[in-house]
Amino acid sequence: MTGLPSEDDLIASLFAPIAGPGGLGLRDDAALLTPPAGRDLVVTKDALVASVHFFPEDPPDLIARKALRVNLSDLAAKGADPLGFLLAIALPDGTPAEWLREFARGLGEDAAYYGCQLLGGDTVRTPGPLMVSITALGSVPTGRMTQRTGARPGDLIYVSGSIGDSAIGLAARLSPDWAQSLSADDREFLASRYLLPQPRTALACAVRDHANGSMDVSDGLVGDLTKMLKVSGVGARVELANVPLSHAARRSIALRSEIADTVFTGGDDYEVLCTVPPESALAFESAAAESGVAVTRIGRVQDGSEAGFIGADGAQRRFTRGSFSHF
Repeated sequence: MTGLPSEDDLIASLFAPIAGPGGLGLRDDAALLTPPAGRDLVVTKDALVASVHFFPEDPPDLIARKALRVNLSDLAAKGADPLGFLLAIALPDGTPAEWLREFARGLGEDAAYYGCQLLGGDTVRTPGPLMVSITALGSVPTGRMTQRTGARPGDLIYVSGSIGDSAIGLAARLSPDWAQSLSADDREFLASRYLLPQPRTALACAVRDHANGSMDVSDGLVGDLTKMLKVSGVGARVELANVPLSHAARRSIALRSEIADTVFTGGDDYEVLCTVPPESALAFESAAAESGVAVTRIGRVQDGSEAGFIGADGAQRRFTRGSFSHF
């Protein structure tokens, strides 16, 4: 590696200063964390690999932030508040010391902003691509985690924020010619949604108080909703015209109609997808508004086993690929 100190010095100089109290100064082989009284631990893990989840040339501070934020998105969808995280990073030969300093800076700033302390982890060398893996821990009041399996017939289906922006941002980056017809502001917005997810941590309380089932949209709205319905043993009707889209997404679809499939199946949204019983709908919407996170009703859970996605023309839409898949 280029100019990197020993592993011990690297940890002491870059990561120990951003660790929380539970990390014990990163001077031990393990962390010590006492869950808050009356709360359950919620644990999630996501790994990001260069050229799969991000571009190797992306800014290192944004890679770090994305790695943490995709895990925080999972916690939010479970109704959990962040507690801390473990970091594993595999660094290719030739990684500059300045790259790692910027990575640590971005990670530390986001850890402080979201109140999610670094507890420890591992730093290794790899002959392959850069890999960042984070295990995040959160907490919920005992017995209150909102599970993916909880959707019930009659529930209303909600999604936070807007859908498709990140996938369009990636598509524009891979094939930039068509995107030149977008405004500079739209191109910048779409690119930022791909580079820097916005985990809906502020929505966690509303989710655990009012939702029956919930997950985050990471692999695509169509595919992820289908997964939740399948494990819940129910079906649904979704009005695609009601799915919230940004101005930039609408403009992109107007330029290239095939972008619509990318919007609904592309993934990397990191929005909350949840089902709420009708009697709790107004309370959920009110709590979401108080949290500052926009939510939109897009459909209803029903008996059966099929997810029906209805287009603006009233006909059912079929998608050849419902979501991103590694395999």
